[in-house]
Amino acid sequence: MNQPLFPRQLELFPVDKSENYHHQTPTFSDNLSLPIHRWFGYSAGFSANWVKELIQTEKVKSRQRIIDPFVGSGTTLLAAEFCNIEAIGIEAHPFVARIAQAKLYWRENYQDFRDYAMGILANAQTIYQKENINNFDDYPTLIHKCFPPLILSKLDSLLKAWKNTEDNSYFSQLSWLALTGILRECSPVGTAQWQYVLPKKNKAKITDPYEAFLTKIYLMSSDMAKQQQYQLNKRAILYCEDARKCNSVNNKWADLVITSPPYANNYDYADATRLEMSFFREINNWGDLQTAVRQYLIRSCTQHISDLNKEIDNILAQHKLLPIYQEITETCQLLADERKNHGGKKPYHTMIAAYFSDMAEVWITLRRLTQEGCLVCFIIGDSAPYGIYVPVDKWLGKLAISAGFKSYKFEKIRDRNVKWKNRKHRVPLHEGILWVEG
Repeated sequence: MNQPLFPRQLELFPVDKSENYHHQTPTFSDNLSLPIHRWFGYSAGFSANWVKELIQTEKVKSRQRIIDPFVGSGTTLLAAEFCNIEAIGIEAHPFVARIAQAKLYWRENYQDFRDYAMGILANAQTIYQKENINNFDDYPTLIHKCFPPLILSKLDSLLKAWKNTEDNSYFSQLSWLALTGILRECSPVGTAQWQYVLPKKNKAKITDPYEAFLTKIYLMSSDMAKQQQYQLNKRAILYCEDARKCNSVNNKWADLVITSPPYANNYDYADATRLEMSFFREINNWGDLQTAVRQYLIRSCTQHISDLNKEIDNILAQHKLLPIYQEITETCQLLADERKNHGGKKPYHTMIAAYFSDMAEVWITLRRLTQEGCLVCFIIGDSAPYGIYVPVDKWLGKLAISAGFKSYKFEKIRDRNVKWKNRKHRVPLHEGILWVEG
């Protein structure tokens, strides 16, 4: 997938170019109503309007080349194009990278896309009338748990119709995204966009697949038409590769980094698209995610390090962790001891060691890719597995300095872990911006 692509987006409105970029919060929720972004709601991201406002502040606006090593579904790239700034995004999750790339085809002819997708819909209805309801035994078990036969039959006809015309063209990829984007709303079980699939929960309202696909086609094509009113010259580039390497980006290319790395909070980003990957038969079961996705990701989840528990001493002894060696070693020991008091015995101690080892590698790579005097903006949150506090912002800052950057400071934006009063863990947590200058 190491090939360029095209994007842009955002509701257009006057922006205050002062330092008041906190007018928007970094949370992803507002993306669910923004053109282009709303084609697929990916929760592991941040606000597009917030990125746009940040880019246009006095502090940042003189910078002309942005890199986002954890680009997710394309938020930073689209915001950068709106601001007519060059941008490169890196995303290691193959399925999420494909979603982002499809969004970046918004510049294509919206009428031709609509006609192409409408042809797929018509073909699907013909297939459905001929085949009616089948057993679909070749679908993974998860799909049968999430879709009753009638719904699955219609979705399957859409998939077959798409495959009949698949040619890797822009319109084909946009149509793939339209189909991808309707899967959760057509399921009667718990498939909210921001959570794992919960087959035992039921939703009050579901949408017929053909109706959902038609609605998505018109939403996407109307968004394309609206955004194409604005003439912007800069086209962002996306690469599907490991953020710890970024081999496709030239040295000293960027003068600005805006990103949000995975949080060390045991959220399995690989599992976030298990439903979609299962539908397209890219995986057959949960275990397949290890080779299909997890091996490429920052190790921020205990599912990512199941085979590393005996390697923790070697991980902690790596030279790149020397700036935080004493602190992280003590914390990992506390986690190892606390683990014995819990039934699940999750290896958080190994996860934390692996996470900061990976992030140290990211800093080393970013130092190579950025110019002297660059500015780095990391949206991050701290962590407290088993109630043991991990000062993520401080440790990441120290690793950045060790990689060759000049200074860091943390700017708190909000408190975390305060919404749900029945949570087991009471450790105060926060989210904010780690500013690093180089």
